[in-house]
Amino acid sequence: MATAAVNRQYRLAARPVGLPEEGDWDLTEEPVGEPGDGEVLVQVQYVSLDPAMRGWMSEGRSYIAPVAIGEVMRAGGVGRVLASRAGGVAEGDHVSGIFGVQEYAVAPADGVFKVDPQLASLPTYLGTLGMPGMTAYFGLLDIGAAHAGDTVVVSGAAGAVGQVVGQIARIKGCRAVGIAGGAAKCAYLVDELGFDAAVDYKSEDVRRALRGHCPDGIDVYFDNVGGEILDAALTGLARGARVVICGAISQYNATQAPSGPANYMSLLVNRARMEGFVVFDYATRYGEAAREMGGWLASGQLKTREDVAEGLENFPETLLRLFRGENIGKLVLKIA
Repeated sequence: MATAAVNRQYRLAARPVGLPEEGDWDLTEEPVGEPGDGEVLVQVQYVSLDPAMRGWMSEGRSYIAPVAIGEVMRAGGVGRVLASRAGGVAEGDHVSGIFGVQEYAVAPADGVFKVDPQLASLPTYLGTLGMPGMTAYFGLLDIGAAHAGDTVVVSGAAGAVGQVVGQIARIKGCRAVGIAGGAAKCAYLVDELGFDAAVDYKSEDVRRALRGHCPDGIDVYFDNVGGEILDAALTGLARGARVVICGAISQYNATQAPSGPANYMSLLVNRARMEGFVVFDYATRYGEAAREMGGWLASGQLKTREDVAEGLENFPETLLRLFRGENIGKLVLKIA
């Protein structure tokens, strides 16, 4: 059973206006719960910090219900099973699931996935072998329909999703161009991950740089940021291009309604398509992606990087690192 009597949790206290602030959170304590029939008690060891969390804090129609005021903040996590009242999951197993920003979680056993810390580090199951990796895999290969010879451009390329998109593109025989902020991130993409080129949006004219790196046009544009970067990419589409809308981190903390893409007529001129997707729609196929990406990791074709911060009490400030562009790779918070 649990080694502590108290479970510390971050609960949403108010809906943020702009960037989340300290006052939008309550750090609360309650007794560690006991699992019921079909449930497991998990000591949460790592919590995933994702840009999507900002959307989950806001009220309004979306692909998932918002976190209610007073609820534990929704988050993916990975940890160790302390007690189980379900077949197929035993005490001592390591599992991933939606555990929330807290030290202990009681979860339905059919909502967790067993992971093997001998095959990959636990944070990797929140990154390349977790939701970001699944997002990259299905977004690029199913929605983007990338195939050998394509030129693939990805924004937010040094983040959790983007770093995987570019590497899968290379594995599949595509040319990979990443857009990221800062010389260090761009060097990481090219020198460590094998991207063919990188564009530093902080110091370069993105539209001009994309024309130089993609002389025959962009076949697949995988968008994680929205805004001006999306507009710049739309001007460089090849005929029959596919634009994958994964996220729009540049817009998540806007206090006014964002404007739509100004260059959308490029879709008509180039007979291109733009399609949004939510990775949860591919849940029944996660195993397929995990097996293939696990093989690429084992062979060294695919590299992973986790940016690990520590301490539950540092959650509010660590989350803001996402929106300041301070992380390289998957941002994870170590809880235990």
